Amino acid sequence: MNKSFRHGQILKLIRSRPVHTQEDLAAELARLGVRTTQVTLSRDVRELGLVKTPAGYRPMSQAPAAGPDLATVAAEFLRDARVAQNLVVVKTSPGNANALAVALDQADWPEVLGTIAGDDTILVVAPNARVAARIRARLVEGVRDKKLEELGERPDSEPRP
Repeated sequence: MNKSFRHGQILKLIRSRPVHTQEDLAAELARLGVRTTQVTLSRDVRELGLVKTPAGYRPMSQAPAAGPDLATVAAEFLRDARVAQNLVVVKTSPGNANALAVALDQADWPEVLGTIAGDDTILVVAPNARVAARIRARLVEGVRDKKLEELGERPDSEPRP
């Protein structure tokens, strides 16, 4: 296993459940088929910027992601979103699929397994069709809420005076 894969698995583990010691982390990684030494884990913890808290290892506060947030990018570029089995096929204006896919990846929605972007189309992979439908709804509602906000209205409320 390479370092990037191991780092990804470590982050996935600490986001999904409490991991209090490096021994626990090594055991969880071993269950996933990732064998590592304590020295390597110590280096990984340092490189990933993890801190030990009463709730277990956590990433240190990170700087905000570069660029606009998902709602802003989606409001600007989203043209259509359709569910196809466990996929959400997202259409954007030409040349903007990558920007929306990056914003979606940075939003770190746990139900999104991954994205693949072309020029004007993104495939959003979900674990099943039901979750894909929720992702689509969340994207569309986010765009609606952003547009209402831009008009000076609060989502799901009366217009402001």
